[in-house]
Amino acid sequence: MTQAPPLLEISNLSVEIRGKQILRDVSLSIGAGEIVALTGESGSGKSMTAFATMGLLPQIASARGGIALSGEPLLGQSEKRLCEIRGEQIGMIFQEPMTALNPVQTIGRQVTETIRIHTAMPQNKAEQRAAEVLTRVGLPPDAVPLGRYPHELSGGQRQRVVIAMAIALRPALLIADEPTTALDVTTQAQILDLLQKLVREDGMALMMITHDLAVVSDMADRIAVMNNGEIVEQGPTRTLFSEMRHPYTRALFEASTHRADLAEVDTDETLLSVHGVSRDYPVRRTGLFTPRRIFRAVKSVSFDINRGERVGLVGESGCGKSTLTRAILGLEPVQEGTITLDGQPVFSQGHPDLSVRRKIQVVFQDPYGSFNPRHRVERLITEPFYLLDSPPNGAERERAVAEALEAVGLNATDADKYIHAFSGGQRQRIAIARALIIKPEIIVFDEAVSALDVRVRAQILDLMAQLSRDYGLTYLFISHDLSVVRSITDRVLVMQAGEIVEQGETEQIFEHPAHPYTQSLIAAAPQMPNYDPTSKGDRDASSNPN
Repeated sequence: MTQAPPLLEISNLSVEIRGKQILRDVSLSIGAGEIVALTGESGSGKSMTAFATMGLLPQIASARGGIALSGEPLLGQSEKRLCEIRGEQIGMIFQEPMTALNPVQTIGRQVTETIRIHTAMPQNKAEQRAAEVLTRVGLPPDAVPLGRYPHELSGGQRQRVVIAMAIALRPALLIADEPTTALDVTTQAQILDLLQKLVREDGMALMMITHDLAVVSDMADRIAVMNNGEIVEQGPTRTLFSEMRHPYTRALFEASTHRADLAEVDTDETLLSVHGVSRDYPVRRTGLFTPRRIFRAVKSVSFDINRGERVGLVGESGCGKSTLTRAILGLEPVQEGTITLDGQPVFSQGHPDLSVRRKIQVVFQDPYGSFNPRHRVERLITEPFYLLDSPPNGAERERAVAEALEAVGLNATDADKYIHAFSGGQRQRIAIARALIIKPEIIVFDEAVSALDVRVRAQILDLMAQLSRDYGLTYLFISHDLSVVRSITDRVLVMQAGEIVEQGETEQIFEHPAHPYTQSLIAAAPQMPNYDPTSKGDRDASSNPN
């Protein structure tokens, strides 16, 4: 019995941009009904391979080799033919749904537009088809009307809309570029289940692009590992994980299962105390004379963090984590309860107390977005000096900048550079340096590693553990990635619908979760296969399949 030819065939694909080699002899095939994961760190060539397949390479790029879909060559095709193929035969799900969607058009109009561009379907029929597709991805019109705008949906719902647009015409090939990076674990699990269901039911081929091996370990039929523009190892998922012949594959695996070395903390001194805190928001009136309703986002939350302790806060999007964080930082008032830091209230007479506020700093999720790109690093990391009554000047200021940069593994000379000159991991180190420079009592890490590659993430976690040892650093670590929380905290708070439903020592919570919500979070988190990369595979093999 002859084997059916692959739906997508990429053979010896090389791409250059202005003389720089971006892709080098990439060969990959995907059959109908097959899921192939393309994994590797940022800059490895994953997305460029997808863009080449879609015919979306920059005009200045030159490509050689072959890309064929159902036997039809794609390289060198006219733009008119490529426009016909995109959407109709190839669908793509982009990483950030909010930027992929038009904020001034309803979700129904955007899905309908996809259908009408490629077919002669009348408007009413296209709207009916859009409703069917949205229902199929879990957004039935009776629950989520087609007249909703993207900003009115959650992150998971927006991602479902993007998936609906991609599959509206039942394409033969679906490309998903990091479709779950910013989602919490339960939403991530739902999106991954949805993608697998679409492959099963429609027999479409799926190219899954991700930097997280755990996400695809139970999902992909085959995995291709990319590094510096080439595939260094590929094969069936179980075989690849059990052998891991290439050193880069083993490095990715070890980084994905990395546990930071935290020092023991032996103190009962309370540093941060949150007692009976509630935060209310007014809800938009439904009528001119109807009373304004109140939504309670945080409900009577109480917990303490001791000096030197590392505490995690986990929960799904919308559970109240960010609202609680803003209250702790003194950025929003609370309607009930008290928040004290080192025995002093964060709010005094309804306003944040700056003498307390300077004792707490925050590291945000997106380091590039939290910096002004027009300023040099020296200016950026000294911003917290504005909180001080007598900020250092001259040589003292230079010493403080050098000490902060060197504490996070950078050089004092980096102070004269601009933020665009650094990688994502280096930018996050600079964000930590900014938080450290006034030696705060506690740092809040708000999804501080969720957008980083696994190896960079491991480095940042090790840095946090080192700072904890060197400075006795106390921190509150907020994340939707439970594996990271487990590796970098002593204690965990689990938040659901504005309440802390469970708290305790990290290992106790993960090994023996008591609350059903905690159990569901842990069950939804992707798990790495239980293989030992130090005892498998040929250590001398280069394993480049090309």
